[in-house]
Amino acid sequence: MLRVQAERMNGGFFPSVREYSVRYGLTERRQAMLPGHAVVLHPGPMVRGMEITSSVADSSQSAVLQQVSNGVQVRMAVLFHVLVGAQDAGKEGAA
Repeated sequence: MLRVQAERMNGGFFPSVREYSVRYGLTERRQAMLPGHAVVLHPGPMVRGMEITSSVADSSQSAVLQQVSNGVQVRMAVLFHVLVGAQDAGKEGAA
């Protein structure tokens, strides 16, 4: 899932919170249609009750807390890889 940008909701992109929830929110019914191995991800902060129900966010399929907890480290690793490059990173580790 992607985070809803509340600042854009007043611009007419989303008619109402309720309509967004009904059309796009991840509910228990929608979760039941996912394969059993599916993982629910969300970058946070999530709007419970609009983007995702609490029961889905707290379900055994949810890895939201792990995703948010690891987010900074993952972004740092990606930036390092992009800026230094994979070959340079290998040389640095060998030194």
